[in-house]
Amino acid sequence: MGKDKLMDFDKALELYEPVLGFEVHVELNTESKMFSSAPNPAHPSQHDAEPNTLVAPVDMGLPGALPVVNEQAVRYSISLGLALGCSIAPSSRFARKNYFYPDLGKNYQISQYDEPIAFEGQVEVELDDGTLVQIPIERAHMEEDAGKLTHVGGATGRIQGAEYSLVDYNRAGVPLVEIVTKPIFGAEANAPKLAAAYVRAIRDIVIGLGISEARMERGNLRCDANVSLRPRGQEKLGTRTETKNVNSMRSVERAVRYEIQRQAAILAAGGAITQETRHWHEDTGTTSPGRPKSDADDYRYFPEPDLLPVAPAPELIEELRAALPEQPAARRRRLKADWGFTDLEFQDVVNGGLIDAVEATIAAGAGAAAARKWWTGEITRIANAQQAEAAELVTPANVAALQALVDAGTLTDKLARQVLEGVIAGEGTPQEVVDARGLAVVSDDGALIAAIDDALAAQPDVLAKIRDGKVQAAGAVIGAVMKAMKGQADAARVRELVLERAGTA
Repeated sequence: MGKDKLMDFDKALELYEPVLGFEVHVELNTESKMFSSAPNPAHPSQHDAEPNTLVAPVDMGLPGALPVVNEQAVRYSISLGLALGCSIAPSSRFARKNYFYPDLGKNYQISQYDEPIAFEGQVEVELDDGTLVQIPIERAHMEEDAGKLTHVGGATGRIQGAEYSLVDYNRAGVPLVEIVTKPIFGAEANAPKLAAAYVRAIRDIVIGLGISEARMERGNLRCDANVSLRPRGQEKLGTRTETKNVNSMRSVERAVRYEIQRQAAILAAGGAITQETRHWHEDTGTTSPGRPKSDADDYRYFPEPDLLPVAPAPELIEELRAALPEQPAARRRRLKADWGFTDLEFQDVVNGGLIDAVEATIAAGAGAAAARKWWTGEITRIANAQQAEAAELVTPANVAALQALVDAGTLTDKLARQVLEGVIAGEGTPQEVVDARGLAVVSDDGALIAAIDDALAAQPDVLAKIRDGKVQAAGAVIGAVMKAMKGQADAARVRELVLERAGTA
């Protein structure tokens, strides 16, 4: 595969207007699948299931197996549609989308076509600089996921060069909602950042609703990014490409930027863009051709004959509307103001996916600044070292309890970091770790004075220096005392006692 020629990003924007569109697939975390009673691998209880153990005849496409709609998945889909500002259809129906993939046992996917459950919405997206952008939503429809192929024998784990492929039907039939935007105009130089911000907004919405874990690395949330360019001043839209299944915010941003630069280089050289799917390569930061992009007619949609239309009662829709949480963008603005964080401080929390953790820690009694410090600092450092999620290492209640010990003078910051390590290691609550490890600050002046006297005996000239006005000389004694007390002395109190000894306090 030859290397694509790229145009400078700023030059590309001088010549062409980028037009974006996104299709985001959200796996719902219901206990069972969309059309069968098989356990749902997107549910937290099933993450470690062995291949092909979460299957039913419907998922495998076995003859005579009939689908039954998952009621909870319908409720989740309505809630998501409402959160997207969509209208909910009084009646919607499923259709068969016909195409062959080896991990799609029926050779068709049960989806929704011309009668989706939700349509005509709008999502508010906030960029890093605080700019608010309204993203138009065309539809959100229900469907089932396909299975998963594992390619064996190649160097990259992709089908190219593989000796054979294994199919896992666990994911086949997982409930999905596909959210499709209308064409997005006016993004200009912000197009890559807007792409990442939009996917982040969808993730925040579904997590807030509690309907999906939305873990992109696990495939709970996947984005197909559509990009086209049109010459400045031209009304007709350009030919689009669709970069499939990009699995991180950073990758979405990079993929959109790359496609803008790649397409601009082709158009400027007099070439034409092929309407196709593209694969994103994380290692090289490039896209490569997939397959020619099919139009709707190619899928031969027709109504699913084995399923009745979905007609939710108006009372149900209003019940779900009343239960909607605060919109993510509005919530972030409120929390930033409540906590008094600077733009940079709050962005650190957002980038770390730690808003919920910080909010819960504050609710448990910690101050806002302390909660932010722990989560974006030491906890994130340990999480990165362990290649884990920060919010999975320790509970907000324990972080608040740890800070309470610092506030009470029981722990110094240094000791508190040791206690945190013990809590994360499973040694108990902060107080239990303090008791077991004997990490509390020594507050007995008698013990501190004894250690100070030992340090002064080893450095007899220090008192004279302090009396001569060289107060910084006390640092040597303080350091010696802290070392002798294994860091469990209050350095401020030690300093006071040293100055008292010198008669300058």
